[in-house]
Amino acid sequence: MLIVADENIPLLDSFFDDIGDIRQLAGRSMSAADVKDADILLVRSVTRVDQELLADSRVRFVGTCTIGTDHIDQDWLESAGIGFSAAPGCNANSVAEYVLAIISLRAEKLCLDDWTRLSVGIVGAGNVGGELAHKLERLGFDVVVCDPPRAEASEEDNEDFAELDEALKCDVVTLHTPLVQGGDHPTYHLLDAPRLAGLNGDQLLINTSRGEVIDTSALVERLAGPNAPTVALDVWENEPKINPELAELAWIVTPHIAGYSLEGKVQGTEMIYQALSHFMGLPVRKKAGQYLPEPALSKLSFTSAAGAMGAANVAIRACCDPRRDDARLRQSLNLPADERGQAFDRLRRQYPVRREFSSLKIQLKGTSKSAQDTFRGLGFKIKI
Repeated sequence: MLIVADENIPLLDSFFDDIGDIRQLAGRSMSAADVKDADILLVRSVTRVDQELLADSRVRFVGTCTIGTDHIDQDWLESAGIGFSAAPGCNANSVAEYVLAIISLRAEKLCLDDWTRLSVGIVGAGNVGGELAHKLERLGFDVVVCDPPRAEASEEDNEDFAELDEALKCDVVTLHTPLVQGGDHPTYHLLDAPRLAGLNGDQLLINTSRGEVIDTSALVERLAGPNAPTVALDVWENEPKINPELAELAWIVTPHIAGYSLEGKVQGTEMIYQALSHFMGLPVRKKAGQYLPEPALSKLSFTSAAGAMGAANVAIRACCDPRRDDARLRQSLNLPADERGQAFDRLRRQYPVRREFSSLKIQLKGTSKSAQDTFRGLGFKIKI
């Protein structure tokens, strides 16, 4: 049995080598010829999987080690009798921690001792948005959640969802929607020129969902105008060929790595391994925890002299500091235009190991209950 897989999926050999022979390829350039003799195809979001790719192949199962599925023609797979599985929620915590890191940088920039003074509007309450909302609420933030499809589905459950315009009034607006082109609730260019015009210089806009959720041309024009919002972007239209003018105007820019914690990536591989095992009637014997290495940094210690927010900032930056990713991406944009796309993919492929907050033990000596609550809310392991 032949498994063709994106070379950037972690721990391929560990999870799949006893199922079949593995051929690793660059996901973005994967072609019909590459997969023609494959039985199993494992991809990420950079590979478009449809009839054009698979019509002449013998592929019987497709797995994408990602939460998003807009790169997969699921209707055609079903009609062709090809099994399919994604990894919903695999990197939700990773993305939530990235957003928390951005918000902490914003609070620091505004000289706020209490970052919960910032209201946060979350657009999209799926796995990622829901996880972020849960963390923010535990930390004491004022959170406004907008998700029209879920609002319709939960009318009888009395869940509290807001209208988009209300979420867009918050100090921080963070986008976590899938890319939906049609239907009752399309998200393509959800933030268009009129909606972007409503944002002001006191607000922060974060996008870690899909680049196409924001109209790039309209955003460039808005950022070049007066009283423009501050913007942090991890996703882009036309990846990997991103708009350098937009990157220049934005505050924080990163190469689609918000979900790239080691835990998030390995969990995605594990979920597809489980799905493939069930599809083939094989026992599930492997767990992600078997393969996670010891983190490079395992413990931080704070004394009573440390303030809650200052200590939290240190711990957050130790695990996730988007400014380092920003510097690498900006450096790549100094390359000739025809080399930038390859550089964008290279930054993702060679992304440094990033561990989640739970990998770091925080020792607190005589610190306040506020500090303890903050670290617990963030998801660190604490020892008092």
